[in-house]
Amino acid sequence: MAFEYAIALTGGIATGKSTVASLLALNGMRVIDADTISHKILDASSQWVKETFGEEYVKGVNKVDRPKLGAYIFATPEAKQKLEEFLHPKIKAEIEKQSEKQDSFKFPYLIDIPLFFENNNYDIKDSVVVYTPSDLQLERFMKRNGYSEEESRRRIASQLPIEEKKKRATWVIDNSKDLKHLQNEVELFVEKIKKIYNK
Repeated sequence: MAFEYAIALTGGIATGKSTVASLLALNGMRVIDADTISHKILDASSQWVKETFGEEYVKGVNKVDRPKLGAYIFATPEAKQKLEEFLHPKIKAEIEKQSEKQDSFKFPYLIDIPLFFENNNYDIKDSVVVYTPSDLQLERFMKRNGYSEEESRRRIASQLPIEEKKKRATWVIDNSKDLKHLQNEVELFVEKIKKIYNK
C-alpha cells in the first residue's frame, strides 16, 4: 500500500518549497518530487503534446517548451483540463510506485506535491506547508519570474490562498525571513519527525 509513511510537502508559488525540499534532503530526509516526475513524463509525451497542442510547443527532439506551453495552458482552460487529464494519472502512478518503495523503510519521507490541497488527489494524512505571507509571496514571484504584478496575481490566485493551506497543514515551515531562519525551521521540523518515530 502506498503513502503509509508519506508526508505531503506543499506550499504556494514562490513560497520556497524547492529550497525546503533541498534542505530536507541535506538533513537526511527522503523526498519524492512530483515536479521532476511530471517534467520527465511531459518530455516523454512530447509527441502527444505536438499532436494535441501544436509543434511550436516542442523544441528539438523530445523536449517540451514548458514556459511556452505553460503560458498557453494558463490562458486556455480547456487546454489545461486536457493536459491535466492526460498527465495526472501517469504522475500519480509513478509517485505511488516510488512511495511503495519508500514505505518499505518504515520511516517518514516527503512527497513534494504543489497542488496537494487543490486537487485532493492523494490519500496522505499528514502535510507540511512552506509558508510565506502573501505580500512577500507576490514580491518574490515577480522578482523570480519577471512577470507583471497583474500576471503574478493571476497565477498565484490559481492556487488555494497560502493562509488557507497554513490552516490545513499538520506542520508549518515558516519562510518569511532569511535563509538562516529557514534552515533553522527545517532542522526543527526534522527533529519533530525523528522524535515521533524515535529515530
